[in-house]
Amino acid sequence: MPKYSETLDRMFRALADSSRRAMVERLVHGPASVTELAKPFEMSLPTVVQHLGVLETAGIVSSTKLGRVRTYQLNAEALTPAANWIGEQRLPVEVRLDRLGAFLENSVQAKKTPAKKNQDKESKK
Repeated sequence: MPKYSETLDRMFRALADSSRRAMVERLVHGPASVTELAKPFEMSLPTVVQHLGVLETAGIVSSTKLGRVRTYQLNAEALTPAANWIGEQRLPVEVRLDRLGAFLENSVQAKKTPAKKNQDKESKK
């Protein structure tokens, strides 16, 4: 059985929740306070803070506190390992699909070629 990185496991667990993904999507546009991040959701501020804690533990977001306001920002580079892993999973499939496409293209060309040769022979008679 393959050994997976704990970092990737934490990241995918954090991104498994649609509310947390929505918060990440919001943070793509810039830093936001907990109150701003909570606006689109029907959940209490402590619940939003719990979700943000999961994202922070995964390294996806970081926070700063100024007075009573905690602001979160996206650590976009933290998503690179997940993007790389997903890309690695796509590559073998894409290679197989490219080979299939080439095979089908060659098959179509092979079917067209004999028919054309026969037509040429008959037109010369």
